[in-house]
Order: sequence, then C-alpha cells, then structure tokens
Amino acid sequence: MSIGIWQIVVILFIVLMVFGAGKLPHVMKDLAKGIKSFKKGLAEDEDNNEKS
Repeated sequence: MSIGIWQIVVILFIVLMVFGAGKLPHVMKDLAKGIKSFKKGLAEDEDNNEKS
C-alpha cells in the first residue's frame, strides 16, 4: 500500500484547515527542529555505541 498524490493533497488540506495559513510556517519550523534534534540524538547514540 503506497501513498498516492491525492492522499497527500487531502492530508495537506486538512493540515491547512487545522493550523491555518498563518501558523503553518511556525509549525513546520518547529517540526524541522524536532527532526534535526532526533537525528542528532541518533548520531550521538551511534558514536557512543562505537566507542564502547
């Protein structure tokens, strides 16, 4: 089961309706910060496992 273009459009429309156009850039910025932090944590964990 794969996600098609129409499913993505519907999801984006729902997100836009929930958060509104004004808040959407702030929500995306916070999401990006969270993803970067998660990736950094994974990289640090891998470094600690290699040193042990």
